[in-house]
Amino acid sequence: MATMTEQNALVKTVKSWPESIRTFYNDVRTEMRKVTAPSWKEVRATTTVVVITVFIFALYFAVIDFAIQHGVTALFNAFKVH
Repeated sequence: MATMTEQNALVKTVKSWPESIRTFYNDVRTEMRKVTAPSWKEVRATTTVVVITVFIFALYFAVIDFAIQHGVTALFNAFKVH
């Protein structure tokens, strides 16, 4: 059984929820007023950077995959029992 002090603390906590929710909601509204959408020029620029970066990483991983594949194949062929 909870003591009277614990019950009072719980009641205070539950009673403070509406004020906490109201404060959080007001903070969210304040921050959302500061949000701006990017311009079309910014969207194109960042999209271009992302697409180029994806192709660079794809090329990098293709080269690494090719090197590892041929390295492992060479090792298997070197230690193959004849």
